[in-house]
Formats: sequence, C-alpha cells, structure tokens
Amino acid sequence: MMVEVSLREKIYRVIFGTDTPAGQYFDIALIYLILLSVLAIILDSIEVVNSHYGFWLFRLEWFFTLLFSVEYLARIYSSPKPLRYIFSFYGLVDLLSVLPSYLALFFPGANYWLVIRLLRVLRIFRVLKLVRYLSEANVLLRSMYASRRKIFVFFTAVLVLCVIFGSLMFFVEGPENGFTSIPRSIYWTIVTITTVGYGDITPQTAMGQVIATLAMLTGYSIIAIPTGIFTAEIAREIHTETSNRRCNVCERTGHHPEAEYCYHCGVTLPDSAI
Repeated sequence: MMVEVSLREKIYRVIFGTDTPAGQYFDIALIYLILLSVLAIILDSIEVVNSHYGFWLFRLEWFFTLLFSVEYLARIYSSPKPLRYIFSFYGLVDLLSVLPSYLALFFPGANYWLVIRLLRVLRIFRVLKLVRYLSEANVLLRSMYASRRKIFVFFTAVLVLCVIFGSLMFFVEGPENGFTSIPRSIYWTIVTITTVGYGDITPQTAMGQVIATLAMLTGYSIIAIPTGIFTAEIAREIHTETSNRRCNVCERTGHHPEAEYCYHCGVTLPDSAI
C-alpha cells in the first residue's frame, strides 16, 4: 500500500534533505546562487561598474532577494518545528541574508550588508558530508574556549603596558609632536606594539624615540604569547581526543582520531564522540 506524501513533506525532503538527488541538486544550486548574489553586491560597490550597470545590478539584487525570501518562507512552512529552525544558526543567517534589502528601502546603504549571504555557503559542509572538518572545527572552538582566561589575562596585561607607554609618550612628546592626549598616545602605543606602524604619529625627541624602541621590543617579545597559549590548548584537545578513543572489544585506548580499526585486535573502532 503506497502512502501519499504531502506537499509539505516533499518540500522538506528537497530543501532540508541531502540524501536524495533532488535535495543535493537544490543545495548545490543554492550555493551557486548565493555566490552570484554576493558577486553582484561586490560589483555594485565599484563606482565604474555601478555607473554603467547599476540599474541591472539593482534588479538582479532584488531578484536574488525575492528568491531567497521565498526559500526562507518555504523552509518555515515545511519545517516540522518552525520556531526551532527560525532561531537556529542557519535560520538566523537565512533571515539576515534577505533583511538588508528591505531595510535599504528605509536606510540607504543597508543593502551592502547582504554580503552576509556568504555565510550560507557553510551549508556546503552539510551537502558534501564533510563531518570530519566540522569535528576539527570543534577542536579549534574548544581550544579557544579553554584558553579564554589566559588570553583575557594576557590582553589585560598588554592594555596596562599600553596605558603606561602612552602616558610616558604624552608626558615626553606632548601635543606639539602629535601626542595631543593620553588616549591618542595609547593608540600610538597599540599601533607600535602590534608592529603595524601607520606613521601618522612619530616621536621627535630622543627620549621619545627611546620609549618607542622599548615599545617595539616589547611588542616583538609578547606577540607570540597568544599563539603559544592557543597551540598548547590545541595539543591538549588532540591528546584528549586521541586518548578517549577506546576499542569496544579489547578496551585499548590511544587510537588516532581518524583510525578505523583497533591497532591491537583489529576490530572496527566506534565513531569518535567528538
């Protein structure tokens, strides 16, 4: 006995599913449309292109906006739990990808925020089943979260140093050499410590140049500290992921995250929990 599939279920299988050819073709076509829409927005920001093809780019932008609006409404209609989709990551990105066009009717220039549509290309991870890459991304996110306190303490210490160097430069150089206030001097210190060096403010006195030298040496000394903290946390996460993979038969641990078979008894390993 054949069960009749409703229109909502058919739309759901095409839009949300990737197990069917129709669903895969839909997602791949959607990614190409997203890239084309972002390209149109980028071209529209170029004055020469806008002066010659602005009218057509404007029409193209609204074509993509209406198309993505219909797709967004179709996702809400076909979703078994519409509110869950609306407030999910992809649901919010889908909404933000069309909202700027409508806001531009009241706030000129808001349409350029449509480049957020590029975030929708993240769906390619779901389309191509790149689960291992999502797993690696989770390792990075957990490493960043684990090192948050160390990074916060580090940036606090750097901020204190910037205030000290900025205050010294304001006292030594003064407004006549461009250091018109302590906040502006702190700005110069941050630019110097990060080795950017815009050159819009430069010390003129000998003492100011000595302080600038110390600031630059300090910058080179501390620039690698966040990298070291983050690297240590990544190494810890990888070690944890490796040591937690346990064989269900011999109960040996220490398998590589991407290993398929136990190195001791040769049976198939369970999927990594990460």
